[in-house]
Amino acid sequence: MTSHLRILAPGPSSTVQDRGRAGYQRYGVSVAGAADPLLHAAANALAGNAPGDGAVEFTLAGDSIAVEGGPVRIAVAADAALTVDGEPVPAWTSLRLTDGQTLRIGALRSGMRGYWAVEGGFALQPVLGSVATHIRSRMGGLDGTALKAGDRLPLRLDQAADRGERCLDPSLLPARGGTLRVMLGPQQEYFTKAGIGAFLEEDYAVSHEADRMGCRLDGPVIEHARGFNITSDGIPLGAVQVPGTGRPIVLLADRQTTGGYPKIACVVGPDVAALAQMRPGDRLRFAAVDAAEAARIQARHRQTLEALPGLLQSAGGFALYDSARLLGFNLIGGAVTGWD
Repeated sequence: MTSHLRILAPGPSSTVQDRGRAGYQRYGVSVAGAADPLLHAAANALAGNAPGDGAVEFTLAGDSIAVEGGPVRIAVAADAALTVDGEPVPAWTSLRLTDGQTLRIGALRSGMRGYWAVEGGFALQPVLGSVATHIRSRMGGLDGTALKAGDRLPLRLDQAADRGERCLDPSLLPARGGTLRVMLGPQQEYFTKAGIGAFLEEDYAVSHEADRMGCRLDGPVIEHARGFNITSDGIPLGAVQVPGTGRPIVLLADRQTTGGYPKIACVVGPDVAALAQMRPGDRLRFAAVDAAEAARIQARHRQTLEALPGLLQSAGGFALYDSARLLGFNLIGGAVTGWD
């Protein structure tokens, strides 16, 4: 029998994501992919998968999942309370579950998004080389939409491998701060000196107008020098558009492929994930870096991802609910993750 995971109750917005659908923006196809690649890769590492395999990204609160078949191995990378059949279990560790068992992932205690992965990944048909869900185009994932109650996710493996469990101490991950590093341009000449100064010197706050496509910020108005329309051009990850309102919008994983508002800057790739984990009302600042520093930041990010398997530890031979094992994990406190 092919093993499945059945969604009993989905989180507010849970979607299957991998590294995204790269190489198709020229055709109008959005990249999508994990909003926080580090946590996505951490969940996959714990499950024993490659870092870019498909996993489920959830927002604010996680899913309730029942095992059909198996046994299966699931790992959750998030600051959230978990239970299996009503008993508490730790996040940041792999869990071997048997047919009929139910995993429930509670509300996030910090951050905006978490991830869960299953050993072997999901048996989903890639679209243009990716299983990433892009809801606006109904592409990827199970049926191009967020997970719904009753959905059954087919698994590549009918049975989890017979091995010990792994855990990850999230405090070993680099800490994120409230400063997002940017490279100015490519249309910085469309803004006055005062506008650029406000962008780099003042605080901004995440507004309620934020989703996987982009994040509008509240704060000082950024003054235009040459109007707010340009000939539409490509939108990279982290592009900071400034429409006529003067309120900046940072484009995220589900961004459109082109746009006609001038871009004052582009957030350095790893820091886009820091923004994707911020909640409405969280405050931030921007700091300009040059191309050489941006390249060093990206290189450190790659090194962090490559080092993830080496951070894993054995979770020990305790039973799933053994008190000695549970006491070895922090089931209450939060963790902040990041790049530097």
